Amino acid sequence: MSMHHSHHVIGIGPQLLLALPFIAALVLYGIAVSISNRSRRKWPVYRSVFWFIGIFCAVSAVSGPLANRAHMDFTAHMLGHLLLGMLAPLLMVLAAPMTLLMRSLKVNQARRLTHVLKSLPIRILSDPLTASLLNVGGLWLLYTTDLYPAMHQNSILHIVIHFHVFLAGYLFTVSMIYIDPAPHRTSFAYRVIVLVLAFSGHGILSKFIYAHPPNGVSLEQAEASGMLMYYGGDVIDIVIIFILCLQWYRDARPRVGELSVN
Repeated sequence: MSMHHSHHVIGIGPQLLLALPFIAALVLYGIAVSISNRSRRKWPVYRSVFWFIGIFCAVSAVSGPLANRAHMDFTAHMLGHLLLGMLAPLLMVLAAPMTLLMRSLKVNQARRLTHVLKSLPIRILSDPLTASLLNVGGLWLLYTTDLYPAMHQNSILHIVIHFHVFLAGYLFTVSMIYIDPAPHRTSFAYRVIVLVLAFSGHGILSKFIYAHPPNGVSLEQAEASGMLMYYGGDVIDIVIIFILCLQWYRDARPRVGELSVN
């Protein structure tokens, strides 16, 4: 059973609504870079490149040819999920947007933002366990209930789910690797344990999809998508693991050499 019947429901409007915040984020990042470059030392170009590619991945997942195809083709949908929920968040976290924002704000504004970042709601949301439940738990809910077919029938649901996939993916990445200042730091050991559990949950879900297609998805497409989710997810996971281990190594090494230099 294919999903042709629902293709006409999600039009250009939702695509535009989904793409606009990302385009706005691209413009704002560019403005912040120019403010920062005028008042402080130059912002690293590679960070801007990460942001640009991350935004490109997100926008291509929510609008344009891939997004159109995703309504009829579950494999295209899954590729969109990897771009929107995993690759775009990773690249955008590596672009250090909060550090850039702090640099480009006035002192009292930056203080206010720091105050917000230190608040209890942010503490709860940025905990690796909460972030993992929102991220992986949200995907289990999407693919093992009627939420997936319903998303193709209802534009508002379609928009909400796509934003959730991105935000949960971003939150998860931010909770695992600290590129920006993180007021609520958790230990490396805790993050590694939660990371392994989250990756397992993602891997098991991809195998579940392979064997039990969501409603309205053919077995053939479910098998291809399950494999794409499993192996594509692995590649991005390996990058996160590598960065986390590198940070742990840097944090754990003796500081004697650094003290004599300073």
